Amino acid sequence: MAGEAPSIARLEARLGHRFGDRALIERALTHSSRAHETGKGPDNEELEFLGDALLGFLIAESLVRRFPEMDEGGLSKCKAYLVSRDSLASVAREIDLGPHLRLGKAVERIETRVGESVLADALEAVLAAVHLDAGAAAARALVERLFGARMTSLDREAIEQRDYKTVLQEELQAAGSPPPRYRVGATQGPPHRPTFHVDLLLDGKVLARGRGGSKKDAEQKAARLALRLIRRGATAAKRA
Repeated sequence: MAGEAPSIARLEARLGHRFGDRALIERALTHSSRAHETGKGPDNEELEFLGDALLGFLIAESLVRRFPEMDEGGLSKCKAYLVSRDSLASVAREIDLGPHLRLGKAVERIETRVGESVLADALEAVLAAVHLDAGAAAARALVERLFGARMTSLDREAIEQRDYKTVLQEELQAAGSPPPRYRVGATQGPPHRPTFHVDLLLDGKVLARGRGGSKKDAEQKAARLALRLIRRGATAAKRA
């Protein structure tokens, strides 16, 4: 491990946090494919689970503090945007997290190191590692450091256009229609890089389908298509 210390030290500098327990950051950087391949040590999945919950709470807390006049709907949309896979992967790339990840050989061969899901999950794991190493204040400081500028420059109108699931539900509610239901139809591909197929059902019937590298992404794509179909149908009805 001594040979890896300088690399971790550089990451610590970008995080603004020096680990008292170096095993925590090493675990946060270890993908399940590496742990399963070597049979040595734990992977970062449990830290990812904790980091996901921490990030959601800390982002929500910061948004409420920054935007005291914003309504609940706006806060929810901004939070969803900030903790999305795309947003987390972008932050991970800004701190050059990818080269520090410890991946199995099979994953390395298909270049999953730069995959958005892997980067997003690892960032959540790193946040959890900071929390376990130094407590809530350190985790809160890291979130502010990594996401503060993004929160300051939020464009709610642009975010609302991206959050197709919320827009769809609001439009259906306004029209007196029941909310949509999402159902995973199939999951394809290897465990470390799955592709999810999601059906969007309205009144028990499949209206649209979406495909993505995560269930959330597939649901958003299905919602975007459903919005397009519903709006197209509404326009046709008005012309008739």
